[in-house]
Amino acid sequence: MFEGLHRIDWASMEHAYGTAEEIPALLWALSSPQAEERRKALERFYSEVHHQGDVYPCTAASLPFLFELAADWATPDRAGIVALLVSIGRESLERGFEDDGTEIEYYPPSGYVQAVAFLREHGETFAEFACDSDSDVRLAAIGGLGLFLDDADRAATVLRERLAAEHGIEARLRTVEAAATLALRLPAASHQVTHWLADLAADPAQDPVTRLAALVQRARCAPDEIGEDVVPAAVVLLRETARALPVRPIVPAPSRPATPTDAVVPQIAARFAELDHHTRVYAPTTVLLRTFHEALGHRVRERTEVLAEQLCSPDPGSRLDAVRMSGELMQTWRGNHTRLLLLVADRLTTADEEVAVEAATVLETCHPIAVPAREALAAHVDAQRAAHGPDVWAAPEMRLRRSHQQSVRALARLGDIRAVPSLLAALDGGVDAWRAVEVAGHLPQAADELVPRLGGHLRRMDLSQQWTEMSANAVLAALAALGDPAAVPAVVDALGAAVRHEQHGVTQAALKALAAFGPAAAEALETIRSLTTATDAHIRPAAVAALWAADEDLTEVMPLLLNLLDDPITFRISDAAALLGEIGPPASVALPRLRNLLAHDYEWVRVPCAAALWEIGGLSEAPAVLDALLQAMAKNPATANHVVACLDRMGPLAAPALPLLRAQLALPRRGGRFQSIDHDEELQRISRTLITRLEPPASSAPAPRTT
Repeated sequence: MFEGLHRIDWASMEHAYGTAEEIPALLWALSSPQAEERRKALERFYSEVHHQGDVYPCTAASLPFLFELAADWATPDRAGIVALLVSIGRESLERGFEDDGTEIEYYPPSGYVQAVAFLREHGETFAEFACDSDSDVRLAAIGGLGLFLDDADRAATVLRERLAAEHGIEARLRTVEAAATLALRLPAASHQVTHWLADLAADPAQDPVTRLAALVQRARCAPDEIGEDVVPAAVVLLRETARALPVRPIVPAPSRPATPTDAVVPQIAARFAELDHHTRVYAPTTVLLRTFHEALGHRVRERTEVLAEQLCSPDPGSRLDAVRMSGELMQTWRGNHTRLLLLVADRLTTADEEVAVEAATVLETCHPIAVPAREALAAHVDAQRAAHGPDVWAAPEMRLRRSHQQSVRALARLGDIRAVPSLLAALDGGVDAWRAVEVAGHLPQAADELVPRLGGHLRRMDLSQQWTEMSANAVLAALAALGDPAAVPAVVDALGAAVRHEQHGVTQAALKALAAFGPAAAEALETIRSLTTATDAHIRPAAVAALWAADEDLTEVMPLLLNLLDDPITFRISDAAALLGEIGPPASVALPRLRNLLAHDYEWVRVPCAAALWEIGGLSEAPAVLDALLQAMAKNPATANHVVACLDRMGPLAAPALPLLRAQLALPRRGGRFQSIDHDEELQRISRTLITRLEPPASSAPAPRTT
């Protein structure tokens, strides 16, 4: 076995974590009679040689030996090796080629192209694996028929045979998916496969899962041809599928540590738990339905119809996955999401806390549009407090605790005062207090109760420990958002401690917080001044901004800002320009430099400099400002929020931006910086206001002539 294995110079190649010289040992371990040794070897292969889907030259070089293992009946766990082969090939196709089939060049070189070439040379082997006597091997191999077998007729024939022979849901779903993959990859297979899928979808003799899969995969093959009858048919099949499949309880994801350690702070532990949670699938049809939603794309109304049916499924796992998919739709696509928000809010009152947690999480994430769910959230929070007591935030039952916490956080992000009692309980009790800190800044009307508690948390932090940075920054951000000058002493103390312990991130956050308090931060002026010459890239501009906010001494601040404009670090230029814009006409000495910076090659420099030019120079700078803004937005749509904010201040002079604004609003997918729902909702609001203000009034229609 493994002839030629040691003739390969494995040491000259690398995988994700260094030299590939260990690959021969991993390959031998995959054939070990010891199950634990095989498990660890396969796990290491995925984590190192096929790390997060990457395919290195050493990954491609290992393929002949993986095939040898998979084809040897004496190899235990052959199915796992076949699944690895399919994964390597699938990732190579997705990452190694453009949509038109052009190879993507990587440096250092990847193994994508070599892997695909080798796997397609051995495409017939996947047909053999798909007919194996081992059902797990057959299941693992099915995807390879669509990906690697270049004989279209042969692949289609095997897939038809497999569908007729296989009775398990997963095997049938994979078979239909592989057929669609084949049709998309090989034009010679397209006609016969799409007709077969259409016939399957309409065949009442087939089970509803297979019919639904065929309908969805047919839509995937030609999304532009999805007719008005497709979604209603899918809804009917979804309903029948729900009746046909057994209802299974949700198996919750493993719990993660919720308290900080020297190595892991709770926020980081929670983020990893979320990543783990979001890769889990709780229903057998979820992957199929994701494919359907991808095919439907921007058709928000139709997708809402499908999700409404999913959300009403008797299976809790299907409902949980549907809640998550509802959030993804609302975060990605524009449209009227009121119905979907109310449907998600209805899931708060389910007996299954996992679904309730997911519903509250979606409403928190979508808080810029979640006002229709406000009363449902408040009622849920009040009901939990009534049923489980005022300390339900720290309930020992983890799912109840998370359901309450996420609902409170969602309510707080809506600025609803009814979230305050639970936030105060969190800050007083200490259990998961960081979750309360993250949303406290949305409730300035409760600043008198929140600020003393937040200040106490800040004072108790040991800023000599690096792991406290994230927690300290969150408290400082909350205090800045609340804007209560009573917080200044705690922030000043934190700034001093951060400087002493060289906690640059906390220093910057404290300076930003002090800037939010304006002249009330004057007691910190000495420390602030000392930091205006700091070498840290982020601290200097933050210190200059805090100095201006606290003292407003133009003669002291202007030389510092002009120096920042000459800085080679782009974000320092941007920060300086933003502050110059706040200062306005008194900063006219900066005009020549700002004009020169309109020629900078980075949009995130040009846009704040253009905005500053307008705020300082006004009408005389308008043509250059408008030209810079529109060019930047056209080249980099992520700048749109900053551009439209400046256009809004320019008034009627922004009229030439109307075509770009209309085009931007016509886009179905969310835009703005980071393409987030927060930025996009703000972008849409300002753009609509601008268009209404700038559009010329409709000319009056002439009176009809009389004869």
